[in-house]
Amino acid sequence: MQPIVVYDTNVLISGTIWGGVPYASIELAKRGKVAGITCVEILDEFEEKLTTKFNFPPSQTLEVITNLLGYHQTVKITNRLKGITTDPDDDKIVECAVVGGATHIVTGDRKHLLPLKSYQGTLIVTAADLLAQYQ
Repeated sequence: MQPIVVYDTNVLISGTIWGGVPYASIELAKRGKVAGITCVEILDEFEEKLTTKFNFPPSQTLEVITNLLGYHQTVKITNRLKGITTDPDDDKIVECAVVGGATHIVTGDRKHLLPLKSYQGTLIVTAADLLAQYQ
């Protein structure tokens, strides 16, 4: 069975801006070694961070997101899953994984998500962990 992966916004940003291990973990989806899934809420946060925090021009942001959608399936979430961590922004990541039947959530969030280790059978791992397992 092919792994199904939700990439947290922080991994998408790190992979886009700095490359390295986060980029390599996202490339697993691009190369078809894992199936990437996302949702509009994650993409909206990703777009907002790229444009406001990292000053990407709208055309470059659109290009990055369009590229990402070339190898990620989008699922629809209802935003009903609440309180999984103390950070409400993380609920969309977990709900996307639940709705999409993800085997993994890839995140750099050491404060809220990684301490959970898993949620309803979905492993919560770092980009390095995913690479070590599927590269």
